[in-house]
Amino acid sequence: MKKMLIVFYSWSNGNTERIAKLLQEATGADMARIETVVPYTGSYDDIVQQGQEEVERSFEPEIRPLSINIREYDVIAIGTPTWWYTMAPAILTFLHQQDWNGKTVVPFQTHGGWPGHVLKDIAGSCDGAKIVCGMPVKFDSYGGNHLETKEAEIESWVQKVKALL
Repeated sequence: MKKMLIVFYSWSNGNTERIAKLLQEATGADMARIETVVPYTGSYDDIVQQGQEEVERSFEPEIRPLSINIREYDVIAIGTPTWWYTMAPAILTFLHQQDWNGKTVVPFQTHGGWPGHVLKDIAGSCDGAKIVCGMPVKFDSYGGNHLETKEAEIESWVQKVKALL
């Protein structure tokens, strides 16, 4: 059996964390949350503006070290909220710190109706990895936590990921 890790970044409503936990419950995978060294502060609108500026300049914030070593895992699920049509900058930092050769990567994203090119961008940052089972999960478009993707679609995806192990 292959060993799986779920790595995610979640900021405002915990939507990405919610999907990561669903996947963990079904697979029994280890899980690690990415956190920036300098936390985002201010109002929701302040963070949205800061996020846009960071994405536009491909900023990679410093992240806290994870307590795991991804070299010990065969399958790595990577979850991110969508920030200006791509992954959160903290995920970009994480991806660029790893050696993806020989790994199977399962990208997933949460979004409010504008999925952008997140899954493609994650795949493009994981040189040497096999990318499978990418999953966009839609929540309401007002920054809330109301799930709009059908639960049956998420369950089907979870089962496909589970079959990789």
